[in-house]
Amino acid sequence: MTSYISLFAVSFLAATILPAYSEVLFAALQTQGYDPWLLLAWATAGNTLGACVNWVLGRYLLHFQDRKWFPFREKHLGHAQRWFNKYGVWSLLMAWAPIGGDALTFIAGMMRVRFPVFVLLTGLGKGARYAVVLGLLGTL
Repeated sequence: MTSYISLFAVSFLAATILPAYSEVLFAALQTQGYDPWLLLAWATAGNTLGACVNWVLGRYLLHFQDRKWFPFREKHLGHAQRWFNKYGVWSLLMAWAPIGGDALTFIAGMMRVRFPVFVLLTGLGKGARYAVVLGLLGTL
């Protein structure tokens, strides 16, 4: 159980502003024989919950964007906002992307995307990413 909780924690951190790569632990646990469906569930849940932190930041803390500690730079926000304006809430299916994905979840908060819609689309995209990792490992 500790390994699944560790995967949840790393996946959570990977979706926030902290540098973490959950796919490495995910793949390592899978190759050690852990249940791939449980790995998929724990990683997706952690990564989606971490994205919710970004949504909250976008929704409520935008007025701190001029502070040094603020997690997103203007360049990343601009790119994510253009993507969001072009594709709307469906862009959240790409929230797993290593560049701009976290900013998309922040923009969704800024744009006041309804939270249930946010969780559904973000969770689907993030779950699909972990499913692809399992597929590449030959598990699914």
